[in-house]
Amino acid sequence: MSQHFYSELSLGKNFLLKKNFKKAFYHFENAHILGQTHVYRHTLSHYWMMVYGFKTTDTKEVIGQFFRIFASIIFTLIWVPKGNTGGANVSPVRPMPIRKELQKYFSK
Repeated sequence: MSQHFYSELSLGKNFLLKKNFKKAFYHFENAHILGQTHVYRHTLSHYWMMVYGFKTTDTKEVIGQFFRIFASIIFTLIWVPKGNTGGANVSPVRPMPIRKELQKYFSK
């Protein structure tokens, strides 16, 4: 799953550089879903969501990600809400259905 996490993160970064913010955030969300059970990847996905927030001047996203970065470091090994997309637009404790295109990575 690590390879797929980094692939999604890379897609998000590329779309961010192209200022295609909607697609960038979608791929950062996918990276979050794929990385949320691993401390470093989980934290990294929140970092890039915060970068997105700065690039789009979305104060709510920046503040939300700031707190989520610390929470990911502390809580990842204890509990994560499966499928949560990780953005400040959703509750950080709400489990969500795994996106259809990502389900193959969770079938084991």
